[in-house]
Amino acid sequence: MEVFKFGGASVRDAASVKNVISVLQKTGYKDKVIVVSAMGKMTNAFEIVIAEYLQTRKAPLELLSELKEFHLEIARGLFELASAPVFKMIDELFKELINFMDHNKSIQYDFVYDQIVGYGELVSSKILSEYLKSQSIEHSWMDARKLIKTDSIYRDATIDWEETQKNISGKLKPGELYVTQGFIASDANNFSTTLGREGSDYTAAILAYCLNAEKVIIWKDVPGVLNADPRVFENPQLLNQISYEEAIELAFYGASVIHPKTLQPLQRKEIPLFVKSFIDPEGAGTSVSKGQTLIPAIPCFIVKKNQVLISLSSLDFSFMVEENISEIFKLFHQYQMKVDLIQNSAISFAVCVDNRFNNLEKLIQHLKARFKVSFITGVSLYTIRHFDDTAIKTLEKDKEVLLKQVMQNTVQLVTTA
Repeated sequence: MEVFKFGGASVRDAASVKNVISVLQKTGYKDKVIVVSAMGKMTNAFEIVIAEYLQTRKAPLELLSELKEFHLEIARGLFELASAPVFKMIDELFKELINFMDHNKSIQYDFVYDQIVGYGELVSSKILSEYLKSQSIEHSWMDARKLIKTDSIYRDATIDWEETQKNISGKLKPGELYVTQGFIASDANNFSTTLGREGSDYTAAILAYCLNAEKVIIWKDVPGVLNADPRVFENPQLLNQISYEEAIELAFYGASVIHPKTLQPLQRKEIPLFVKSFIDPEGAGTSVSKGQTLIPAIPCFIVKKNQVLISLSSLDFSFMVEENISEIFKLFHQYQMKVDLIQNSAISFAVCVDNRFNNLEKLIQHLKARFKVSFITGVSLYTIRHFDDTAIKTLEKDKEVLLKQVMQNTVQLVTTA
């Protein structure tokens, strides 16, 4: 069995949905699971809905109407008849969402987020499924929440592998074609959970692991994994092959092509991962598997924007020892801060963190009770894997470097822009 993951860019409009069918016709559509993300930038749009809902405690009907119309417009580009079942399905999903908002009593952001944001994937997968039917492609639509079970850490749930394996083995049969959603799952109480932002890649890996899949293909709007983000760096080069270990390193440092959690389950069973272009499905793309670290062996550039540089020192100028550092990391965990860089001296400790859950203000207030604290928001963290002098000089040009750390294979720079 093979697992295909189609991201938001690959289903952003009617023409893109039709192109998914074209890809399947070229690759074959038997013995596959298709994992689909929300269409276009819908996850961002649903996040705006969540913010307004929690502020007013009422369903933002005007915003929801706009999102519904976005999906209806895509459906109109795929189905000639207004009586096509997809239109009723879209309507029912948005009614279901409004019903949740009308009856929900919780004001806990992470919980509410997970109950709402996954509707982007649910609507997207329904539209794709109905279009497959219209093209006489036999398949089954599956609710990922009935397949993948997790704990109740909303927005960053951990997989219950035993229950998930049981569900997937029992419901997905070899030789068939299935359509399901990325990113979403459910806990023991059947409340929706999510696997972390951009978590659809991880969904594909979970399914592949439980199915002992032959391969996973992530379909993107780029020719494969590049050595730099083309939106930030000029003339990026295609990486033909990457080892699992190197891919994990690149993902850890923030390379956006592959979700950080994706590689671990695939590596455990040595299931190869391919990153290919849905524009050129017959292109070679990038393979991630056991083997040589990086082909070609060139520097890889990664940037994470909108980070926070926090500098700490003890109030009495005593050493920053293990006890202090342990306390600091407990707070980072408590406030869900992703630590991307650490640098310490005898009396100071600096970290670059990702404030992805907007808990910075609470964290800083807590830290100030025990430490002298300064911080700078809006910084950029640049990482170069397999660096050389030319790569470092190119990156440092015209930038104010706040912190620099050089390791054997990796250099990291925190800059003001």
